[in-house]
Amino acid sequence: MKIRVISTKDDIDNLNENEEMVHLAFRPSDEDLLSIINKSPNIKVVQVPTSYMRSLSKSAKMFLDLRNITLLEGDVWGHRKDINEYYEIPNGVYKRINELMDEGFSKDEIIDKVDKETKLEPEFIRFLIEQKYQ
Repeated sequence: MKIRVISTKDDIDNLNENEEMVHLAFRPSDEDLLSIINKSPNIKVVQVPTSYMRSLSKSAKMFLDLRNITLLEGDVWGHRKDINEYYEIPNGVYKRINELMDEGFSKDEIIDKVDKETKLEPEFIRFLIEQKYQ
Protein backbone atom coordinates (compact mmCIF):
# COMPACT_ATOMS: atom_id res chain seq x y z
CA MET A 1 0.00 0.00 0.00
CA LYS A 2 1.30 3.43 -0.92
CA ILE A 3 0.56 6.56 1.04
CA ARG A 4 0.84 9.89 -0.77
CA VAL A 5 2.67 12.34 1.48
CA ILE A 6 1.40 15.91 1.21
CA SER A 7 3.91 18.26 2.80
CA THR A 8 2.37 21.63 1.96
CA LYS A 9 -0.89 23.12 0.75
CA ASP A 10 0.77 23.59 -2.65
CA ASP A 11 1.13 19.79 -3.00
CA ILE A 12 -2.66 19.46 -3.15
CA ASP A 13 -2.62 20.80 -6.71
CA ASN A 14 -0.33 17.93 -7.75
CA LEU A 15 -2.51 15.13 -6.41
CA ASN A 16 -3.50 12.32 -8.72
CA GLU A 17 -7.26 11.81 -8.97
CA ASN A 18 -6.76 8.10 -8.15
CA GLU A 19 -5.09 8.64 -4.77
CA GLU A 20 -6.69 6.51 -2.06
CA MET A 21 -4.56 7.29 0.96
CA VAL A 22 -2.81 10.51 1.96
CA HIS A 23 -0.66 11.59 4.87
CA LEU A 24 -0.81 15.31 5.67
CA ALA A 25 2.49 16.63 6.98
CA PHE A 26 0.99 20.07 7.57
CA ARG A 27 -1.89 21.36 9.67
CA PRO A 28 -4.90 21.14 7.31
CA SER A 29 -7.82 23.53 7.35
CA ASP A 30 -11.36 22.50 6.45
CA GLU A 31 -10.79 24.08 3.06
CA ASP A 32 -7.62 22.00 2.53
CA LEU A 33 -9.49 18.77 3.23
CA LEU A 34 -12.25 19.78 0.84
CA SER A 35 -9.67 20.57 -1.84
CA ILE A 36 -7.98 17.20 -1.36
CA ILE A 37 -11.26 15.34 -1.70
CA ASN A 38 -12.29 17.37 -4.74
CA LYS A 39 -8.92 16.73 -6.38
CA SER A 40 -8.88 13.01 -5.46
CA PRO A 41 -12.45 11.74 -5.11
CA ASN A 42 -11.27 8.15 -4.44
CA ILE A 43 -9.66 9.07 -1.11
CA LYS A 44 -10.37 6.40 1.50
CA VAL A 45 -7.91 7.39 4.23
CA VAL A 46 -6.47 10.64 5.55
CA GLN A 47 -3.65 10.32 8.06
CA VAL A 48 -2.46 13.24 10.19
CA PRO A 49 0.17 13.49 12.94
CA THR A 50 -1.04 13.36 16.52
CA SER A 51 -0.31 17.04 17.11
CA TYR A 52 -2.50 18.03 14.15
CA MET A 53 -5.30 15.61 14.99
CA ARG A 54 -6.14 17.62 18.10
CA SER A 55 -6.55 20.79 16.06
CA LEU A 56 -8.88 19.38 13.38
CA SER A 57 -12.30 20.93 13.62
CA LYS A 58 -15.35 18.87 14.48
CA SER A 59 -16.86 19.86 11.13
CA ALA A 60 -13.81 18.50 9.28
CA LYS A 61 -14.02 15.21 11.16
CA MET A 62 -17.74 15.01 10.51
CA PHE A 63 -17.25 15.81 6.81
CA LEU A 64 -14.71 12.98 6.45
CA ASP A 65 -17.01 10.63 8.33
CA LEU A 66 -19.97 11.49 6.09
CA ARG A 67 -17.80 10.75 3.03
CA ASN A 68 -16.77 7.39 4.59
CA ILE A 69 -13.15 8.51 4.71
CA THR A 70 -11.13 7.00 7.54
CA LEU A 71 -9.21 9.53 9.62
CA LEU A 72 -6.06 8.03 11.12
CA GLU A 73 -3.59 9.48 13.56
CA GLY A 74 0.08 8.82 12.89
CA ASP A 75 3.33 9.57 11.12
CA VAL A 76 5.39 8.17 8.28
CA TRP A 77 8.68 7.75 10.13
CA GLY A 78 11.89 8.16 8.18
CA HIS A 79 10.23 9.15 4.93
CA ARG A 80 12.03 11.69 2.74
CA LYS A 81 9.67 13.44 0.36
CA ASP A 82 12.56 14.81 -1.67
CA ILE A 83 13.32 11.22 -2.73
CA ASN A 84 9.79 9.89 -3.20
CA GLU A 85 6.37 11.48 -2.80
CA TYR A 86 4.96 8.15 -1.62
CA TYR A 87 5.58 6.19 1.55
CA GLU A 88 5.16 2.49 0.96
CA ILE A 89 4.19 0.07 3.70
CA PRO A 90 6.93 -2.60 3.73
CA ASN A 91 5.79 -6.05 2.57
CA GLY A 92 7.29 -7.47 5.76
CA VAL A 93 4.53 -5.77 7.75
CA TYR A 94 1.82 -7.61 5.80
CA LYS A 95 3.78 -10.85 6.05
CA ARG A 96 4.11 -10.46 9.83
CA ILE A 97 0.40 -9.68 10.24
CA ASN A 98 -0.46 -12.79 8.20
CA GLU A 99 1.92 -14.94 10.25
CA LEU A 100 0.39 -13.78 13.51
CA MET A 101 -3.14 -14.31 12.19
CA ASP A 102 -2.21 -17.82 11.09
CA GLU A 103 -0.84 -18.50 14.57
CA GLY A 104 -4.21 -17.55 16.05
CA PHE A 105 -3.33 -14.29 17.78
CA SER A 106 -6.20 -11.89 18.43
CA LYS A 107 -6.41 -8.58 16.61
CA ASP A 108 -5.27 -6.69 19.72
CA GLU A 109 -2.32 -9.04 20.24
CA ILE A 110 -1.29 -8.62 16.60
CA ILE A 111 -1.50 -4.85 16.90
CA ASP A 112 0.61 -4.92 20.05
CA LYS A 113 3.29 -7.16 18.51
CA VAL A 114 3.49 -5.32 15.16
CA ASP A 115 3.54 -1.97 16.97
CA LYS A 116 6.58 -3.09 18.97
CA GLU A 117 8.33 -4.46 15.87
CA THR A 118 7.69 -1.48 13.57
CA LYS A 119 7.22 2.26 13.87
CA LEU A 120 3.63 2.06 12.62
CA GLU A 121 0.91 3.48 14.81
CA PRO A 122 -1.49 0.98 16.45
CA GLU A 123 -4.46 2.68 14.79
CA PHE A 124 -2.85 2.26 11.38
CA ILE A 125 -2.05 -1.42 12.05
CA ARG A 126 -5.70 -1.94 13.02
CA PHE A 127 -6.70 -0.33 9.73
CA LEU A 128 -4.41 -2.69 7.77
CA ILE A 129 -5.90 -5.72 9.53
CA GLU A 130 -9.46 -4.55 8.93
CA GLN A 131 -8.74 -3.88 5.25
CA LYS A 132 -7.53 -7.44 4.87
CA TYR A 133 -10.87 -8.82 6.02
CA GLN A 134 -13.31 -6.53 4.22
